Amino acid sequence: MAKSSEVEDNATLNSEIIPKKIDKENRSQTISVYDQIRPKNEGSFMSTVREWEKMAGFKTPIVWINTIAISLAHALVLVSVYFLIIDGRYYPKWQTIVFQCLSIVLTTFGIGAGAHRLWSHRAYKAKLPLQIILVIGYTMAGMNDLYQWVRDHRVHHKFSESSADPHDANRGFFFAHVGWLMTKKHPDVIREGKQVDMSDIDNNPLIQFHLKYFQVLRLFFCLILPVVIPAVFWDERVSVAFFAQVLKYMAMLHGTWSVNSFAHLYGNRPYNSKIMPRENWVVSFFVLGEGWHNYHHTFPWDYKAAELAFPFNGTTNLLDFFAKIGWAYELRVAPPSLIEKVAKTKGDLSYHKE
Repeated sequence: MAKSSEVEDNATLNSEIIPKKIDKENRSQTISVYDQIRPKNEGSFMSTVREWEKMAGFKTPIVWINTIAISLAHALVLVSVYFLIIDGRYYPKWQTIVFQCLSIVLTTFGIGAGAHRLWSHRAYKAKLPLQIILVIGYTMAGMNDLYQWVRDHRVHHKFSESSADPHDANRGFFFAHVGWLMTKKHPDVIREGKQVDMSDIDNNPLIQFHLKYFQVLRLFFCLILPVVIPAVFWDERVSVAFFAQVLKYMAMLHGTWSVNSFAHLYGNRPYNSKIMPRENWVVSFFVLGEGWHNYHHTFPWDYKAAELAFPFNGTTNLLDFFAKIGWAYELRVAPPSLIEKVAKTKGDLSYHKE
């Protein structure tokens, strides 16, 4: 199956402090999380900016290069919408629309079945041909490399909704959605990330190839190939192919980010009411079944990531197909008796047997 400009609650943010000795007389004082990881020697202008960030209530410093890049990407979306839809002179050809829809499926499958269910949770095993498909699909997503994605996701599950969670939903919708990519990581996230067992990823030759040539592969699969194919095979205008790719790329990113935000904040909790992740069918519809998040956090090792498979779990349906041809095997599932027992003892009473 990657790895904030949000103004957060001041009372919560300012309450977190880390004890540290800072004077020569060994007098114990306290340094906030923000000051602990604040960049040093940035000059007077950035010092002023950092003071503004602190007063605004940011828990960790903004990574301005990421913030600017993400902002420009969204500005490019507006340009793409105008060029392809509002202007009306350069509508994409139907082949381009079909191509981008199929591309979304492959990309989402690469994230959900590959980075998520296979490599993060080891919920099933895959033969090399399927792994290659999954790596290509994931690389098309243009996210961080697989090592970072898997590491952050394993930390997320182990320390969900805590200061060690990379996209802690307690810090608000915006932070969980995209803000976590726009700020420096909390020290707890970094510390726990270093403790995660990543030996399976280190020992996977395909993933090591992906990591070695990641920048080139990402540029090729995420930008060059999606523009070249329409231009070469059905004579689409390069500008149209490019702007169509921009829209697909950003739609895919927001779909994936929605699992961290919408699916952690909106929906019911039939399996475990003591955790934040929710069952969100809208998210599941758009990201092929990754939004059944209360179930997934309750039974993270289940390859289905949900109790149901159809119609709102396209990733499971595709994995079932690959299981039939032998490319996916040893699929792990939660027994129905266990699911029902857990739901009845821990759920919010909205559970009904599928």
